[in-house]
Amino acid sequence: MATHHGKEGVVTVAGTAMGNVTGFTIDTTHDTVEDTELSDATKTYIAGRGTFTASIDMNYDETSTEQASLTTGSSLAFIFLPEGNTSGDESLSGTGIVTGMSIGLTLDGITTRTVSIQGTGALTVGTV
Repeated sequence: MATHHGKEGVVTVAGTAMGNVTGFTIDTTHDTVEDTELSDATKTYIAGRGTFTASIDMNYDETSTEQASLTTGSSLAFIFLPEGNTSGDESLSGTGIVTGMSIGLTLDGITTRTVSIQGTGALTVGTV
């Protein structure tokens, strides 16, 4: 069983690797549609439509071109690389719309930015 350290992860936006990323999350869901017949003793379902959402956590950097491109409403191509970007590593790619952005700071901490993304179309799972 392979395990990976978070420091291996990479996120690219519009073909450019993002700096200052501290983490990311990708969630996939798939609707189901009930197709139970009146005579069935238990419910049955078929697969419906799927979707994905993602969030990217980063240290805030107002000089970063990549961070500046993450404005709400913008549609961008994303590649999430949880294992890194070495040949054979898993790649999750797709297009998404930036739906939200928050900036957080504390008295004695690093200023952070979190961006929320709604996938549009399929999330493609492949390898580098």
